[in-house]
Amino acid sequence: MAEVFPTVKLLDYPKDPLAVIYVAYRTCYSSLPPHVIRRRIEEGKISREAMLEFLERWLPTGHGSPKQQVNFTFGLSGMSRITSHQFVRHHVGIVFDQQSQRYVEFKGADFPYIIPSTWVKAGMVDRYVTLMAQAAQLYQDALAAGIPGEDARYVLPHSAATNIQFTVNFEEILHIADQRLCTRAQWEIRHFWAKVRGEVGKAVPELKKFIQPKCGQYRLGYCDETLGDYQKCPLSRIRPHKSMIPNRPPAAKPPDAGGEELNSPAPDGMESASRPDSV
Repeated sequence: MAEVFPTVKLLDYPKDPLAVIYVAYRTCYSSLPPHVIRRRIEEGKISREAMLEFLERWLPTGHGSPKQQVNFTFGLSGMSRITSHQFVRHHVGIVFDQQSQRYVEFKGADFPYIIPSTWVKAGMVDRYVTLMAQAAQLYQDALAAGIPGEDARYVLPHSAATNIQFTVNFEEILHIADQRLCTRAQWEIRHFWAKVRGEVGKAVPELKKFIQPKCGQYRLGYCDETLGDYQKCPLSRIRPHKSMIPNRPPAAKPPDAGGEELNSPAPDGMESASRPDSV
């Protein structure tokens, strides 16, 4: 089996995630019940353009619960154990089921593993592959000697590939993107989350643009890493550093009662709220 390459596939998601998030927000700030708002969407009285324009204003705010109402289920393969250890540190709004090295024994003279491109560039890939083959042979010898798989696996390296199914809500997708699409993240997890972004984009194109690193226009809007790290980042050409914003705005929050959004007629004709909080 030897070297494998990463795959991420979107397996399941709601019929209309955009509508789910929109109705969740609107329920908080409208006198109409959710089923009536949803029916207006289905009847074409609320266009997708109107929903998207509304969400462009509200998704960047601190009102996060509507984003938690949409779940996406993904299947991934070809992720190293190094990266899976990083990935499962995310635990709010996401659940994982991962291939076990205790109960799944690799067969034959090899096991799936990842090769970082830096080993190829350094001209050391042959030594790398040789080491993987030696580990695979020792693993097979251990199994043949009666050592149980749960103990034989101790010789397998961190580069061994794994498979995971995970379900994650949209708010956590955005949070993970904050951290893992940043150029300071390690290449493998950055590439994986870019693939997640691509899968969401194919299913719900309107939501793709919101999945950004934390410096993106729909997130912080600036880099909060060290100035030295910022200067190394290619995005520094188009995104500011926190030191360049002497009077940084406070954390995003819903517009208050004096704001244009809540005092003006709602885009779909629904009653606007008189205040941004709800019960």
